[in-house]
Amino acid sequence: MFLDKNSPAYLGGLLEMANARLYPFWGNLTAGLKTGEPQNEVKGGKGNLFEALYSDEQRLEQFLRAMQGVQMGNFMMLAERLDLSKYKTFCDVGGANATLASVVAKRHPHLTCSSFDLPQVEKVAKRHVEAMGAGGKVSVLNGDFFKDPLPQADVITMGNILHDWDEAQKKALIKKAYDAVRPGGMFIAIEGIIDDARRKNTMGLLMSLNMLIETPGGFDYTASQFTGWAKEAGFATTEIMPLTGPTSAAIAYR
Repeated sequence: MFLDKNSPAYLGGLLEMANARLYPFWGNLTAGLKTGEPQNEVKGGKGNLFEALYSDEQRLEQFLRAMQGVQMGNFMMLAERLDLSKYKTFCDVGGANATLASVVAKRHPHLTCSSFDLPQVEKVAKRHVEAMGAGGKVSVLNGDFFKDPLPQADVITMGNILHDWDEAQKKALIKKAYDAVRPGGMFIAIEGIIDDARRKNTMGLLMSLNMLIETPGGFDYTASQFTGWAKEAGFATTEIMPLTGPTSAAIAYR
């Protein structure tokens, strides 16, 4: 199930990316800790990780396969556990190859589902939607979530998106999600939410360290931090839904 490249639950993509990208970058951890600067493709240059990744289709596909593999179990559990019966529209923002939107569309056929990401991802996402058997059920939408309004929907999700950015950018994205979520709807962030005492979720803490290697300001965060940002944006209440392993869904209700 997990080592067959033809399986939707294939986890090897993460190992392939770790071998090709992350291993040499973590060799510069000391420099990252001393400088606070990324140690990946953008080291010493301009731009960001995603501009570098998205400029090369082969490297982009490798990255998207890795993200798909590490999150597939979480996406499947979220689609099973979340009561979406009263909602009509679902949009995964920063949806990469549209894995989450495809999983949700197949599990909840009454929903109109979409995946929103940069134009460079469109071809890969459309191929993947077909491969997952969700053709005709998921729309692939183009845009930049910092520059463009987010698509309006009852449910908006972001999987491993918020942790890529600094606090001001996190707040900006949550506010954009609030503006796009219809009244009575919800916003869901799927990440390795760190326990408030910062003592138990080792993987979440290590992922936060990985964000130092990969991004200028990204970090993983606690449940209380998420609640503070969500309420500041205007959301009424929040809850944390544990998924698989160290990952949780941080849910904000409008």
